[in-house]
Amino acid sequence: MAMTPRNIHLIAPSGFCQNPEAAQRGIARLSADGHQVTHTDVISRREQRFAGSDNQRLADINDLVHMETLPDIVLALRGGYGASRLLPSIDYQGLADRLRGKTVALCGHSDFTAVQLALLAQTGVQSFSAPMLVGNFGAEPLSSFTVDHFWRALTSASFTLHWQTTAQPLTASGTVWGGNLAMLTSLIGTPWLPDIQDGILVIEDVNEHPFRIERMLLQLLHCGILTKQKAIVLGSFTGSTLSAYDLDYNFNSVWEFIAQRSGVPLVTGLDFGHDHNTVTLPLGAQATLSVHDNQAALTFSGHPVLC
Repeated sequence: MAMTPRNIHLIAPSGFCQNPEAAQRGIARLSADGHQVTHTDVISRREQRFAGSDNQRLADINDLVHMETLPDIVLALRGGYGASRLLPSIDYQGLADRLRGKTVALCGHSDFTAVQLALLAQTGVQSFSAPMLVGNFGAEPLSSFTVDHFWRALTSASFTLHWQTTAQPLTASGTVWGGNLAMLTSLIGTPWLPDIQDGILVIEDVNEHPFRIERMLLQLLHCGILTKQKAIVLGSFTGSTLSAYDLDYNFNSVWEFIAQRSGVPLVTGLDFGHDHNTVTLPLGAQATLSVHDNQAALTFSGHPVLC
């Protein structure tokens, strides 16, 4: 089936693009599939470690309010750091008014999680924890798994993810939220963290040792966030190196400890995060999670869908 051409508008609210070749490769691939990629000047922007000044990066987001014609997809260039600096100045009400009832897919992950959770907290606007231009669409080689899951999530009114897990049997329904754990934890105590009751929290991270992940999860536990959730789904936790000092302490140790302390079911094994293969998740959508015979299924509905 032929893919519908989309208008894809780039934004760069975080780190500067240190791999312009990958960015151009991503644009070439999307263009070859018939899509129009706009606002490509963000690729060359740089101020210190950021993709331009705070005002430039803020304008990437706030200018959506005044665009005469909205794009189909707003795609983050890459992660890194910088989105947190923008949160107090984002035009949340303007974005809510402009995007309400529109089928615009706001896509990104990693550092972009801060913007996504702030939008959800302040306005209820949903977005997609999704691949980005440089690290995913520009990856060599390109992951067909990542691309297929991206388009399925953006164009399906309901879809289901399936994966293998070691979790105990369970069934739970609720609002799906989360993303990058470090960014989520950094929002505790601010107006930009959603207060999700009976949710399904999906988390991932990169370059974080298991003890740092445990410490962040304990912070979420101690401030009452974890125990509000019906389940925690664990994505990819890549880039950490264990040593002899850790002995047999690893991510499995963390999951067992947090499950015991919190009483909340933890479901492992989802391909989601800073890895070659990653699914796309609609943050703020409704979902049902089921685990039986070491098989997990997560079914989504109620998210923006591209026509």
